[in-house]
Amino acid sequence: MFFTRGKRRRQSQEASHEEPLHSLAPEGDSRTGDSRSFKSQQSGAPEESGGQPRTQGRQLQPLDPYFDEKRENRRSRVRSLITRPVMSTVVKPTVLGEENVQGLTGAFIVIPNHSSHLDAPMVFSLLPPVLTERLATGAAADYFYQKKSVAGLTKLFFNTYPIERKGHARGKEKGEAAGMTGRLLRAGIPILVFPEGTRSRTGKMGAFKPGAAALASHIGIPLIPIAMSGGHEAMPVGSKFPKLRSEVFLFIGKPMYARPGEDPEAFMARAVHAIEAMLDQKTPHPVEPDGSSSFGDDAGVRTSPEPS
Repeated sequence: MFFTRGKRRRQSQEASHEEPLHSLAPEGDSRTGDSRSFKSQQSGAPEESGGQPRTQGRQLQPLDPYFDEKRENRRSRVRSLITRPVMSTVVKPTVLGEENVQGLTGAFIVIPNHSSHLDAPMVFSLLPPVLTERLATGAAADYFYQKKSVAGLTKLFFNTYPIERKGHARGKEKGEAAGMTGRLLRAGIPILVFPEGTRSRTGKMGAFKPGAAALASHIGIPLIPIAMSGGHEAMPVGSKFPKLRSEVFLFIGKPMYARPGEDPEAFMARAVHAIEAMLDQKTPHPVEPDGSSSFGDDAGVRTSPEPS
């Protein structure tokens, strides 16, 4: 995000290295990336009359807005008329690898490396529609959903959904955003997650938390590795403005699925290796020393049943 909401809150974020938009681990603690707590959502929330899911006596956030064609069309117009032209002016982007995701449908989790405030705007404005048409991302309910104007802007530009950060949930809406990541994925909505949890301070990749891999494995959907290069140089941590016309690259990898018996840590490690290979080889088609694909022979777009 390019805007903040006060010096005190900025200082608090820098001190904790916790970012309120798109950096938290799905269904777990946003700071630890615990992949276990998502399991509490496996059976879904109990329903009362009318079919609306409820938890602890509160009605959960509805999913209907994420299937709203009018809202989707507004975001598409914003991308084509505002954000894509602006981003293409601010930086000099090159996007490669769209062929890797041709025909991709349904839910998936986009997992880029993270080194700049430009990363989320670049993902939503520069990646092809097959990835971004319904792509959603979590935003801290205590930060972005306290004012309607701010919530409206983040929804318009980033198709956000509220996430209640551990220790931050408050007010009458407390509990209404429970399990949103898992609920959206099961409904067929793709999600953007930055598994590092925060921007790199040096430009080098940090450790990827396994929460996204745990969700993808359980639901039976792919991870989409995205290698982003140049963002740190264009707008490193601490910069107020980007360096105009800095060259950036976005490499789109092949969809990667969990293998039988593979734990989330091992699954995420394979995805991280693929991102590193794309960055090192500067291509969306990296290969191993033996000539095999860095994504694995089992990677690629699949025709699969709806998420469970």
